[in-house]
Amino acid sequence: MATMNTPAYYDTVPAILMMDPLARARGSAEDGLVEYRYLDAVKLTGHSCPTVAGAWQLTHAALARLYPDSTPVRSHIRVEFRQPLDEGVVGVIASVVSLVTGAANAGGFKGLAGHFGRKDLLQFEVPMRGDIRLTRLDSGQSVEFMRRGHSVPSPANMSQLLRPALEPQASDAERQAFATVWSGWVEQTLQPTSAPDWVELEA
Repeated sequence: MATMNTPAYYDTVPAILMMDPLARARGSAEDGLVEYRYLDAVKLTGHSCPTVAGAWQLTHAALARLYPDSTPVRSHIRVEFRQPLDEGVVGVIASVVSLVTGAANAGGFKGLAGHFGRKDLLQFEVPMRGDIRLTRLDSGQSVEFMRRGHSVPSPANMSQLLRPALEPQASDAERQAFATVWSGWVEQTLQPTSAPDWVELEA
């Protein structure tokens, strides 16, 4: 049986621990503690790229600011975007942030006896200075970020390797050459020494 083999750097990306009240109530996880890892975001989106990596870093940074001394509470956070869902890579970013925070749009979980609702906690086209805002529902504390684009430029030979790798008759070597360069680019964007793609705005 085939097994899933992923790049080693996935395991070096800091995980995010959440307390999910619904998971606690239904016995899905002891004390409701659920750990999310970068691999979960890769599985959700189906790939690893600078956008997915940046969204993960954004979520990690935002939750650290909102919950400096406690475990973040899933489904107790509202997530708002300035842009519409279908603009650029907003949908991809939203899916990663939603995975961790539990914030959902109109199709989200409506709740259980008036508790644990996640519906409408993910909103788009909300006027704001930045590009995304996360708000704690219990305290009203918010943190807002502006996206400044990929801080690590793509490798110079990326385009040269991409075209032959996408051809139906591409060889394994051609596909692997592109995949190796691409994965290396993403790994570099996730290094602590690399500038983040997202900048927090002062309140």
